[in-house]
Order: sequence, then C-alpha cells, then structure tokens
Amino acid sequence: MNHWIIAPVVLPALLAPFILMVIRYHLDLQRIFSIAGTAALVLISLVLTGQTLGGDIHVYELGDWPAPFGIVLVLDRLSATMCLLTAVLALAVLLYAVGSKWDERGWHFHPLFQFQLMGVMGAFLTGDAFNLFVFFEVLLIASYGLMIHAGGPVRLRAGLQYVIYNLLGSTLFLFALGTLYAVTGTLNMADLAVRVAELPADQSALLRVGAVLLLLVFCIKAAVLPLHFWLPAAYSNAPAPVAALFAIMTKVGAYSILRMYTLVFGPEVGVTEGLIGTWLLPAAVLTLIIGCIGVLGTRKLGRLAAFGAIASMGTLLIAISVFTPAGTGAAMYYLVHSTLATAMLFLVADLVIERRGNDRIASDVKLPQNGLIASLFFAAAIAMAGMPPLSGFLGKLLVLDATRDAPGAAWIWAAILITSLIMIMGFARAGSLLFWKPFDPSLVEDEPVDHQMPKTGKTAEVVTARAPALPFLATGGLLVALIAMTVLAGPAMNYANATAQQLYQQQDYINAVLGGASE
Repeated sequence: MNHWIIAPVVLPALLAPFILMVIRYHLDLQRIFSIAGTAALVLISLVLTGQTLGGDIHVYELGDWPAPFGIVLVLDRLSATMCLLTAVLALAVLLYAVGSKWDERGWHFHPLFQFQLMGVMGAFLTGDAFNLFVFFEVLLIASYGLMIHAGGPVRLRAGLQYVIYNLLGSTLFLFALGTLYAVTGTLNMADLAVRVAELPADQSALLRVGAVLLLLVFCIKAAVLPLHFWLPAAYSNAPAPVAALFAIMTKVGAYSILRMYTLVFGPEVGVTEGLIGTWLLPAAVLTLIIGCIGVLGTRKLGRLAAFGAIASMGTLLIAISVFTPAGTGAAMYYLVHSTLATAMLFLVADLVIERRGNDRIASDVKLPQNGLIASLFFAAAIAMAGMPPLSGFLGKLLVLDATRDAPGAAWIWAAILITSLIMIMGFARAGSLLFWKPFDPSLVEDEPVDHQMPKTGKTAEVVTARAPALPFLATGGLLVALIAMTVLAGPAMNYANATAQQLYQQQDYINAVLGGASE
C-alpha cells in the first residue's frame, strides 16, 4: 500500500500532542515545529497530487482490512486537490499568526492548529461516511478552541453560539447516518453507492429522508441560507488567522456535497433523482444574494469579510447544484479561488484593525503603511467581487457558462451579475472610507499599539509605523497564488475538468475501493 496517503492525517496528529506535552512552555520551539510540520504537509500534498495526475485512484486500507469491513482512505484528484489547498492555506495563515504574534495571545494555539489540520485532511481523504463524521468532530473540537483564542466576552459569546449550532448539526449528522445504515447496512461510500443503486423504488422513502438529512448537515457546514446565521458572528469575532483558516471549513461542506451527491446519490440514481438539485440551487442563489447585501450594508470590517465568504459560497454552490461535469469543473476552479481570496480578505482586515484599534468602516484613523494595505485590500476586494484581472472574474465566467442550460438560467445569470455589482459597491464604499485619508507621520510613536486594545468605539489618535514583514509576506503570498491561478488558468481548468470527469465516473471509484485495487 502507498503509506503516503495516511501521512497528511498522521503528521499533524503526532505533532499536536508533541507540541502540547513536550514544548508547551517554549513558544519559539512551538513555532519552529509547527511551521516545519505544515511546510512538510505542503510537500506531502504535492506528492499526493502528483500521484493522481494519471487519473489513478489510490486506496489505503487501515490494518489491511478490505472495504467495506475496514476503514479506508481514498486518494483521487478531488481529495488530493483539497489536501493541497488546505496545506498551502495553512502555511500562509500560520506564518501570519507567527508574524503578527496572534499565536502568543492565548494558550495552545499551535496544538489546536495542528489538530484542526488533522480533522480537515481526514475529512477530505476518508472513504467512509461515519469516519467523515468523526473527522468533522475532530476539526470542530479544535475550531472551538481556536475560535475563543485570546478570549474576551464578545468572542466567548460568538464561540458559544458557534458551538451550540455545530453540536446541533453533529446530532443531525448522526440521525442521517443512522437512517442510511438502517436502509443499506453499510456506511462505506463505495458500498453505499452500490446498495443505493440496487434499492427498489418502492423501498426508497427512508433513503430519501436520509439523503435530505445529510444534505442539511452539509449545508450547515457550508453556511447555506437559511442555515448560515452562525457564520457572520463566528468568523468576524474569531482571531483573524483563525477566520482565514476557517475559509476551508465551509469548503468541507461543499466537498462533502460533491462527494456524496455524485458518488452515492448521483444524478442517475433513480430513488433520489432530482431531489438534491431542486432544493440546493435556489438556496444557493439566495445565499449569494444575502451575502452580497451583507457586504453592502455592514459597518464592520470583520463582518464585511464574513459576508463576502457567504456570498462566495453561494456562487460555488450554484455551480455544484447543476451536477454536470461542466458545472463541477467550474466549481473546482472557483472553490480554490474563493478559499484563497476569502482568507486574504480576513488577513487584510486584521492588518487594518491592528492599526486602528477597532473594526469600524469609517474614515476616522490615519494608518501607517496605508498605501500597501490599501493595495492588498483592493486586490482582495476585486478577487472576491469577481472583477478582472484576477481569477475571480474567470471563475464567475466559468460558472455562468456552466449554468447557461440549467433550469432558470436567466435568473441565475441575473443573480450572479447583479450581486457582483452590489459587491463592487460594497467593497468600494469600505475601501474609500478606510483608506482615503492619508497617513500623517506626525502621529507616529516608537512603541507599538497594544494588541489587546479594547473596542470602545473611540478613535485611536496615535498609531505606529513599525510593523513586522512576515504578515505582509503571508498575505502577499495568497495574492501571488491568486495571480498564478489567473496566469495559469488554462492548465488549472484542464485539471479541474479532469477532476470533474473523474467524479462522474463512479464505477472507477467503486472498483478501486471494493475491487482490491489498492497500492
């Protein structure tokens, strides 16, 4: 067997307790091991992605127990892409957290960060629906700690809401899995696909209930309207590096929808035919609309980024809900773009908030590094809004092209185009208020502002021009990745389309998992 497949799960799983138990009182060592481990994760993910370029599907059987009796990890183009995206994002976010010293404002940032990576990587690689639930819980438990990192009453309240809402989602997940197991007798995804296809239509009522419950769970994770209420408060009040990492969390929900509703409940499966797309498409359009209205109407920078994340999920799920290879290919390209752009926007928002002492969108504080931060904000804004020349523009064009033959295509096009204009207006308004006033060097003092400055609503009269370079390098790295996606759009789309084609060749996945084709 190819033991590299389990490495993205094992590496952070070993690194987290090592940091926690051995070097918990040595922050510099924590930073070294955490950065080195995350960089190694990037290299491992690159190796795994390279192994999928030929179209092969690799299976890792834990304990040499074959599926469906044993636990399996499955590596195909989709899971490899998601692992690589997670690793690249995590490295950029971790460098920002170290450079801005967010990691020293509370306890156990680095162990929790690694446990979070373990859960996300496991969710992308698992070939079993129950273990998808297990890895969901691992990443959620770690995210609870990261969410309230550095404390504060506002953050604790938002964290409590986040915990309660996700616990309800986890309970619903168990109900869905129990229902599916009662009908099929298995939770291995490949075996589920076989048994669901063989189920007679007159015995499908309970199966349809399980499929809908599972979709509700994934929609909660993906912040789909009307299940999105937890996201604005949680993301806007979380520490900025944590919120940037959470950009991949909503994509776990999108990934799960892609995996389960192309493999198990695919468009050709008679017992669930038309069930998923009928509900998902209008919900995705409404999510896009609400997110863009939030971008235009909010008065706080953190919530601006949070509503931008909601809007991007709406666009992504519109492409997914078509359930065609063209739509899924467009979704894959836009998924990578929106994850990087959302994370970048959260980091730029933190650069502004750190210098202002509050997150109001108002022209009341003069910022050091104003030109550089304004440029980064401008780039993140045009990426999120889908304006040329960055990859967001290409991503939305691909989504429009993929949905031109879909039912209600005119309404979908109108929603995407009008909401793009609304987002442009919202980001332009915020950028004008934040950066129009020039920086006055006479207000600079040598000592940095207090990172724990309370959000009293008062204007910070004195700011500092000194700033570490690492946060800017990390944020700029995400921008470089977005530019690379634009310049290399042709090869990126070829890979995305190949990934989509593989997803719709369900029999190849089933044969790899159940036919003993493991390496």
